[in-house]
Amino acid sequence: MTPLERVEALYEELVDWYGEGADRETRAAAKLLMVALAKLQTHGGPGWQGLVEEYLLMLRNDPDRFARLLEANRSNRKDWPA
Repeated sequence: MTPLERVEALYEELVDWYGEGADRETRAAAKLLMVALAKLQTHGGPGWQGLVEEYLLMLRNDPDRFARLLEANRSNRKDWPA
């Protein structure tokens, strides 16, 4: 399982944890986003905000490109040719 697949599985686990609560998908995504932003701030160096803004702009202006980026991150490095 790739790291992205593991995060997606955690998202599903969070959604399940919220049960039948209102906006459970949004709440689960917000939790993951909060953790990701905290880690980016801590470990991302001085350009961490620019990276976040770049992804947001891509998602807003070119959602197909963003989807391709996500899909590329689903590939397992072990499967890559040497």
